[in-house]
Amino acid sequence: MKSHKLNTIIVLLLLGFLFGFASFNPPFDIPKGWPKPVYDFSKNELSPEKIELGRQLFYDPILSRDSTISCVSCHLQYTAFTHVDHDLSHGIDNRIGIRNSPSLMNLAWSKSFMWDGAVNHLDMQTLAPIEHPDEMDNSIVEVIQRLNHSTKYQSLFQDAFNDDKITGERFLKVMSQFMLTLVSANSKYDQVMRNEEGIEFTIQENKGYQIFKTNCESCHQEPLFTNQEFMNNGLSIDTTLNDWGRMIITKNAKDSLLFKVPTLRNIEFSYPYMHDGRFRKLNQVINHYTQEIQPHPTLSKPLKNKIKISPKEKVDLTAFLLTLTDKEFLFNPKYSFPRN
Repeated sequence: MKSHKLNTIIVLLLLGFLFGFASFNPPFDIPKGWPKPVYDFSKNELSPEKIELGRQLFYDPILSRDSTISCVSCHLQYTAFTHVDHDLSHGIDNRIGIRNSPSLMNLAWSKSFMWDGAVNHLDMQTLAPIEHPDEMDNSIVEVIQRLNHSTKYQSLFQDAFNDDKITGERFLKVMSQFMLTLVSANSKYDQVMRNEEGIEFTIQENKGYQIFKTNCESCHQEPLFTNQEFMNNGLSIDTTLNDWGRMIITKNAKDSLLFKVPTLRNIEFSYPYMHDGRFRKLNQVINHYTQEIQPHPTLSKPLKNKIKISPKEKVDLTAFLLTLTDKEFLFNPKYSFPRN
């Protein structure tokens, strides 16, 4: 009898163990073959409730001084979490910044943020647009006061943290949690790399891929399609903006005109291109790299030798770049405007 009871207990424990694993659905999965993320999840463990709270805040204009600007004002999901209607970001009171907003995706692998690397940790990134006078023109103190007076956010923080205490640290970490889930890894390129049945490059796409690997991959390294570094890509300086890039942060002349190398993922939808949004079409970008590189002491070493490709090869290269479009990412309801 005792043996029967013991066996029953063991079976129940095993079933609980198995069902526990079956129901466990971690909010963040590292795509197969990708490097280990830079972000330390042990200091901000993801949970569905915290991710949802971050999503609610990402779409809420309560973060800006007059409640007119939200994160999505410059980072729209359908355009790879950037804007496409103007070259430079627009903020509160229709103020115009000096840079094009970067796309938001695969941020768990980023060592630094902003075009000039002014922020070195995702948990601090949200502070930059909130407190910038040309963006949200607010303060973290005011944001936390507003959230503490909101019954909606008191309830959401209660769900996320098992108490309704709303602090700056908690706010910044849940913002990170939502942004960390913005993983784009299911483009046609990814499906080809995974050898998925029935998915393969066309002849033109494959030719473009070979051209890419020969001429572009030193800066736009697979699978993230960025090397996460700061480089001078040979653009002429905009004499109106006079933006000297990373040198503004480091005060080091060696960083003159260096900007963070952006990802090429979803590039079909993330125009305009470059830190100042000067190009609206992919062929303009390709023409820049093949015909318009400006000499400069800090010019990226791979660009010092002219890139020579034919008009047909430019078309092939474009065809490959279009395989980096991830429509599942662009239209995933998990990332969209919260309806509740």
